[in-house]
Amino acid sequence: MPLYKTITVNSTTKVLIWKIEESYKELNDGIILTDISAVRVNNMKSELHQRGFLSIRHLLACEGYTDHDLYYDENGKNHLHNGLHISITHSFNFSAIIISDIKVGIDVEKKREKILRIAHKFSTAEDYQSLNHQDSLIRYLTIVWCAKESLYKSFNSVGLTFLNHIFVDDFSLYGNETNASVDFEDKKETYHIWFLEFEGFTCAYALLNKRKKND
Repeated sequence: MPLYKTITVNSTTKVLIWKIEESYKELNDGIILTDISAVRVNNMKSELHQRGFLSIRHLLACEGYTDHDLYYDENGKNHLHNGLHISITHSFNFSAIIISDIKVGIDVEKKREKILRIAHKFSTAEDYQSLNHQDSLIRYLTIVWCAKESLYKSFNSVGLTFLNHIFVDDFSLYGNETNASVDFEDKKETYHIWFLEFEGFTCAYALLNKRKKND
């Protein structure tokens, strides 16, 4: 079973990462889906997406959950019926979940040059102008994207944008954490961010600070 990594963030928050090496048939074995999930996975045109979807269910099983414990709200955000907060992600051959008793978000992305072309859509030039080496720039921007995606998933409001409403504090590529905030309409939230890199991928996960930004 390719459970790639387990991270205990604190006593009530855990991250699990899966490396997807199995075939669709192998991942489907022993997994019981709800009718809605079964239709959803069968309608996916890419087997890679199907395998990612099923690998998430294996990560749930590692924590004692089934697909029936997971549901989605009207905005597409996932929740657990027991009231705990959950966020899920998958990219190519990696997937991950984070479960906590407070609001969380997680994202995994493959490091690619493509991010250089879309950087202006989610980050200002001032954020990364000191980075001259392309590899460092790709690393930095991928971390920023993952961090912002994590907050986007946690905050979950229609109209929220990466560029105008989500802000990531500066950080060192030699470190593994930073802070970030969301400022949207009349609501503000701050988060602590952790990030890690492995096998050409970046993962960032966000945990809501219990005190609001304007306290």
